[in-house]
Amino acid sequence: MVNQLNDIELLNKEKTSTALLSIISNTCLVILKLVAGFMIGSVSVISEAIHSGIDLVAAIIAYFSVRTSSRPPDRKHAFGHGKIENISGTIEALLIFIAAALIIKEAYGKLSHGVEMEDVSLGILVMLISMIVNIFVSQKLMKTAKKTESIALEADAWHLRTDVLTSGGIFLGLVAIKLTGIAILDPILAILVALFIIKAAIELTVKSVKDLLDAKLPEDEEKTIEEIITGYSGEHVSFHEMRTRKSGSDRFIDLHLVVSRNLSVEDANAISERIKNDIKEKLPRTSVVIQLEPCSADKICNNCGQGCNIES
Repeated sequence: MVNQLNDIELLNKEKTSTALLSIISNTCLVILKLVAGFMIGSVSVISEAIHSGIDLVAAIIAYFSVRTSSRPPDRKHAFGHGKIENISGTIEALLIFIAAALIIKEAYGKLSHGVEMEDVSLGILVMLISMIVNIFVSQKLMKTAKKTESIALEADAWHLRTDVLTSGGIFLGLVAIKLTGIAILDPILAILVALFIIKAAIELTVKSVKDLLDAKLPEDEEKTIEEIITGYSGEHVSFHEMRTRKSGSDRFIDLHLVVSRNLSVEDANAISERIKNDIKEKLPRTSVVIQLEPCSADKICNNCGQGCNIES
């Protein structure tokens, strides 16, 4: 148990440090993109600065949410603080929608009033730097998110991955502008960026809200739980009313386990504890509640008819 608590503490520290890395990288990129965007008069580069600004806010939210969600349960929050991560993911998605609207508004203004731009070489360089930095940071974020099952870090990683793709699109667009001199490509690219991040925001919203509404665990995880319980079929009669849900990185499972009425309380509890431990080993950060039920006294199953093989 002590080792398990130490492992959880180490994972929580890794989550926090990774979230802090995202804050630092996004801060630097926002400054670079804003300077470059205003210097060359590029709405697409400024739109990328807005995009990175939203990523920065998202990174800050993720940082504080992973710190808070890692707190142990207390008197007011008996099930822990995991849903803070889901709430942060929903807020981040809302911020992305707002960013997209601002980008489209600015791009439309450029299309309506004409486009004037300076040499785009600086913008090309900044977009290249942005892609390299975000590839590295997003990979680190996603690796840690999968390892710690943090939806807040996963959301942040997806933000940066979309930033890599949109920065790549802006990079190619600026190269095209430099080669052809067709400046109107700039606001068109900005609108395409906005549409792309709206798609990411919708996907993130669905993922975050699902756990807030206590949706059940994924099919593969529920199958794992059922296989573990079935593995003890020689020691219990059946199980039913299994319910599962997730809160941030934490899973919650409760079920009814039907055992032979001939078993002692001590033996029945021993079976229950073994099942709980096996589930926690396969699915870390899981709370399991098992309600024991004796088999029906007025219903003789095959085992009872033959002399129950789980009789104490």
